[in-house]
Amino acid sequence: MASTHTVTHLDSSESFERPAIEFNKHYRPEGGRHSTSVDTAIDAFHRQLPEYGETRLHSLPEIAKDLGFAHVVLKEESTRFGLPSFKIAGASWAIHQALCEHLRLPPSTSFVELKEAIAAATGPTVRLVTCTEGNWGRAVARMAKYYRLPATIYVPYFMNTYVQGLIRGEDAEVRVLENGSYDDTIEAVRRDAEKTGALMVMDFSWAGYEKIPRWVTEGYSTILRETDRQVTSMTGNYSLPKLAFVSVGVGSWAHAVVEHYQADELANEVVSVEPDTAACLKESLLCGALTSICTGESIMNGMNCGTPSALAWPVLRDGIYAAVAVTDKESHTCVQELQKRRINAGPCGAATLAALRKLCADTKVADRQDKIAVLFSSEGMREYDPPV
Repeated sequence: MASTHTVTHLDSSESFERPAIEFNKHYRPEGGRHSTSVDTAIDAFHRQLPEYGETRLHSLPEIAKDLGFAHVVLKEESTRFGLPSFKIAGASWAIHQALCEHLRLPPSTSFVELKEAIAAATGPTVRLVTCTEGNWGRAVARMAKYYRLPATIYVPYFMNTYVQGLIRGEDAEVRVLENGSYDDTIEAVRRDAEKTGALMVMDFSWAGYEKIPRWVTEGYSTILRETDRQVTSMTGNYSLPKLAFVSVGVGSWAHAVVEHYQADELANEVVSVEPDTAACLKESLLCGALTSICTGESIMNGMNCGTPSALAWPVLRDGIYAAVAVTDKESHTCVQELQKRRINAGPCGAATLAALRKLCADTKVADRQDKIAVLFSSEGMREYDPPV
């Protein structure tokens, strides 16, 4: 019997029981195939950052055999530029572009040239402001540290104190919103920026705020091109259709993944993965419009968001093949499974494996023997309380 979970709409407070798997009735891959051009400047910029290097791609042949796929591979984003998450790939490019624009420098300005320009500037010091449930805030704080700029990071009340300490360790100011959710921190950031003139660097978009979130999505393209090269090398047959599993918080990373795989080949399919406590994209797909929901606590706290990004929404509405909600217990079980395979994955990272197993158990994924399942593990292991 298929599992279900309860969703409560934020505006109406109405609650609904929903299936854990939703095949997207709006799926229209040709519509989700938004034209994108490969910007080689992004890869070139990333190669300038400290601790640049490719992250590992793991082959999971036992899982492939068990589930009937040609290959199952997992991209482990636990060491991206010295941080335990993929987020800095998007944050670094977006912040670099935003600072170049702020200082009226050309977009082609190098990492070192921008640092020098900031040090030589005579006007008021730029302060970065954002909100986070963990990895995004630390990535922004790390970039602010590189550029020697102050940063203020708003976090919800349930943010793990250990993670707060990691962000403070990057020399950023952390402001905890008592009884505040992630959506509440977004409003706090907007108020701060309007009042103080701080530079808002968000991976969440709304009407009138799209440029920086678009740069964030562009920044993630480095990971996807890197994955392509590694899959080709590992399998020797990149031309097989891909079934890609991607974690969703506000949706900027999923936005990048859908654009990439559908620009490559319409036979590819992308499955979104969310905690059952915060399946806002799945609910939006079911309702056919952006829908804000109430969120609960989850060990997958980096995905614990109640509203998808407006910029990502049209691409995800057309381009997500299926949406899967996973429980904390399912994610934790897959963390343990990956640890036994010596793969460094935290709850958000292991959620994609949980979704793969759930989808294959509850549905018939057609022609698996001719597909490569690509799992993106978005974060490394971190401290959390295992679910009972």
